[in-house]
Amino acid sequence: MKPPATRKLLPLVALVLSGTATARDSLGIFGNWGAFRDPAVPRCYAIAMAEKAVAREQAFQPYFTVGYWPRRGIRGAVHVRLARRLAAGSKVIVSFPEANFALKTGQADAWPADQTANAGILAQMRSAKSMVVIARGADGSTFRDRFTLAGAASALDAAALGCAGNTG
Repeated sequence: MKPPATRKLLPLVALVLSGTATARDSLGIFGNWGAFRDPAVPRCYAIAMAEKAVAREQAFQPYFTVGYWPRRGIRGAVHVRLARRLAAGSKVIVSFPEANFALKTGQADAWPADQTANAGILAQMRSAKSMVVIARGADGSTFRDRFTLAGAASALDAAALGCAGNTG
């Protein structure tokens, strides 16, 4: 029998290895979050899967990433993969106990509308215990993807350090 910590991390490792979030080098696993580096791009990112939803079927494995692409000058870019396709014109909100942020949307993805929102989300991720991504699915029902933030700050730091100075 695997220890509880190992069982909890297996889905994250499977997500990374599945090609959804391809990685070459692990920078560490921190609570529910992992940090990885893909030196071929180069890019680094922190990633976590949403808690398992029980009420509705998922079309996709929801996850939250914060990416770094040194060649592009991108640092700490937030991206969310949602559990289901979104309704046309749907709003997506990242909700923390202290603040909420509206995101721009694609079919099943969302990201901050500007750098101010991106920075606010990152700041909240460092201090909050959890966050919820709230959206309206293509079927018209509201759904929530929940993320615990235990280990998020360490994973963010590991991803940032993993690509620090790597511009070439």
